[in-house]
Amino acid sequence: MTQEIYDTNNIFAKILKGEVFCEKIYEDSFVLAFNDVNPQALHHVLIIPKGAYMNLKDFSEKALDKEVVAFYKAIGKIADKLGVTDKGFRVVSNHGKDGGQEVSHFHIHFLAGEQLGKKLV
Repeated sequence: MTQEIYDTNNIFAKILKGEVFCEKIYEDSFVLAFNDVNPQALHHVLIIPKGAYMNLKDFSEKALDKEVVAFYKAIGKIADKLGVTDKGFRVVSNHGKDGGQEVSHFHIHFLAGEQLGKKLV
């Protein structure tokens, strides 16, 4: 089994370096959240850690506790900011090729603002 290496040129790494523009929704020391350029719901926000983690497993194994806490607390802060806490929202994390992960930087899709039904990202 070969060890995967984080690609420092993936689109999210470029966004974090300021090389690619994003429409920021939320940011703190450990997290950046921005609107998806191809939204699948009225609100479709991508939430990423600022650390170089390839996927959920990598993040859960290597991130510092304070990074993990900040990441998951950001979800509630974003829901409040968008005014969707009471109506509801969905978070999805795709992992690996078969899971539909398109960018090898851990991220979650935050979807809200409409009835989502069985829609998946």
